[in-house]
Amino acid sequence: MLDFCAEHGIVSEIELIPVQQVNEAYERMMKNDVRYRFVLDMKTL
Repeated sequence: MLDFCAEHGIVSEIELIPVQQVNEAYERMMKNDVRYRFVLDMKTL
């Protein structure tokens, strides 16, 4: 599946959030207010 996606340019849509906003991201997830997958930006640690 990963090879197929790479060959056809299929990528996932993400919302990059700083580590400091992890609590807000969790609250949004609990409210079903998430459109894309959350990815924590570890550079903001």
